[in-house]
Amino acid sequence: MIWQMFYVLNGVLLLFFTLISLVLFGLRRCLENRKVKLGVRNANIVNVGIFHPYCNAHGGGERVLWCAVRALQAKYDNVKVIIYTGDIETSPKNILGKAKDVFDISLDKDSITFVYLKCRHWVEAKRYPYFTLLGQSIGSIILGLEGLWKHPPDIYIDTMGYAFTLPLFRYIGRCKVGCYVHYPIISIDMLRRVQQREYSHNNRSYVVRNPFLTWLKVTYYRLFAKVYGWVGQCSETIMVNSSWTENHILDLWDVPFKTHRVYPPCEVLHLKSLEHIENSNEIIILSIGQFRPEKNHPLQLQAMYELRTLLNRNEGMWTQIHLVIVGSCRNDEDYERLKNIQDLTKHLSLENNVEFKVNVPYLELIELYKKASIGIHTMWNEHFGIGIVECMAAGIIMVAHKTGGPLLDIIETSEGSQNGYLAADAVEYANCILNIIRSKKEENDMIRDAARASVERFSEKEFEVNFLRAIIPLFNQSI
Repeated sequence: MIWQMFYVLNGVLLLFFTLISLVLFGLRRCLENRKVKLGVRNANIVNVGIFHPYCNAHGGGERVLWCAVRALQAKYDNVKVIIYTGDIETSPKNILGKAKDVFDISLDKDSITFVYLKCRHWVEAKRYPYFTLLGQSIGSIILGLEGLWKHPPDIYIDTMGYAFTLPLFRYIGRCKVGCYVHYPIISIDMLRRVQQREYSHNNRSYVVRNPFLTWLKVTYYRLFAKVYGWVGQCSETIMVNSSWTENHILDLWDVPFKTHRVYPPCEVLHLKSLEHIENSNEIIILSIGQFRPEKNHPLQLQAMYELRTLLNRNEGMWTQIHLVIVGSCRNDEDYERLKNIQDLTKHLSLENNVEFKVNVPYLELIELYKKASIGIHTMWNEHFGIGIVECMAAGIIMVAHKTGGPLLDIIETSEGSQNGYLAADAVEYANCILNIIRSKKEENDMIRDAARASVERFSEKEFEVNFLRAIIPLFNQSI
């Protein structure tokens, strides 16, 4: 009886894998025929598809995207860039116009094609209240299939972290594939937090309180990490944006020979030339970052609350301090989060000292750089921190979280070479800010000078050189 069940099970598995193989083979043949039908195959043209469903956002990831496109256009005359985007209500002219307005990046529109994806809702977190990582990963496969069917490329580069699209484009689309990883969607740190039952935006309180749910989530994370490692290994070149990301990707994907650290492009050349506008009646603290939960804007408000406590006997100085929070919103979820942060500002009675600016144009951001003297960044394990680097280039003294990219790559706190401050909680942030305010001008100028001198390695020029070097394996058989 047992042997009969064993043979039946083997037969079912064999049938299942045979059907899967036939489906995959059929998909490959359909895509080959579609390439011919669409006229995609051209010996003189190389179609480079870049998967960036939120290309009309205004964060650091979008600067990476547009700098990468500019580098490709400058290097190769026979490249046609295909942008896979879910911004279906925005025209190509408006998208490229915003890239110019926000990042000051000009592109050749004639060699760029936008492929509009209607299934972007499949990758939005709000669709998956439970098993979010798994849901979004499966959703990215659906979104990738739509893009692959609408315009199959010769070379595929994922720049938003949708690693589950890599085997799809490599083995079904028969493309050369690469990726730029801003941060791993799962990490050893996330696993450790769940194991230690620490509350965070992605580890809810009812899970923290329940040992069985904690065990279940740890098991889920471990299994997911295994699959994530396999799909990541499908990439033929892997670019990571920081030492922190590199360490985690090496742990998870374990392919060091094709992993390259390529720091993201930061607009440092122009910012280093900015002259600070002195105002003895106002101290501006500048925060730059998308309104996403991991950016931890509430910690900035808590730091301001603690700062007010430290200045309870100096009301005059407190009235001079203003926190300006600059950020972009990608969707309704981000706007709802912004409203919650604004409500928290009122709850803490900080509305007279905190201002919010959403989706500001580049020229307005430049004016804020000139006026601000202190910067604040509060994300735990920030993978890099483009906003931090750009503030430093503009001569703003940064206070960032004592983890991730700021700790490993950007900020140095040693005496004699200090270029900023690091903090871990609201009290430490408040003390760092107060220390900057009370320090002598000469001491602060030394930190500013050191900061400006340290950011050259994060320039747009350095990014483009390292990006083009990393993607050479994708072009060896295509150009």
